[in-house]
Amino acid sequence: MSYQLHDFLGNFGVALILISYFLVQIGRASATGIRYLVANGTGALLVLYSLWFDFNLSAFIIEITWLMISLVGLVRVLQIRRRS
Repeated sequence: MSYQLHDFLGNFGVALILISYFLVQIGRASATGIRYLVANGTGALLVLYSLWFDFNLSAFIIEITWLMISLVGLVRVLQIRRRS
């Protein structure tokens, strides 16, 4: 088995998602914070990139959904900030 750049980026994306979620759970980050949403969206993008090389439908579905949820949250937060 060879470990290539896309594998590393996919694993880095997983780490971003897990660490950001962990920080929310321990109260060190807000689930509506821009950093959290960007970390989750970026993590999902990196995992999706790795799936381009080694496709898995289940992983694709969860990551595309995770990305959409992060984007909806980010747009919502930015709209609320703009109104304030």
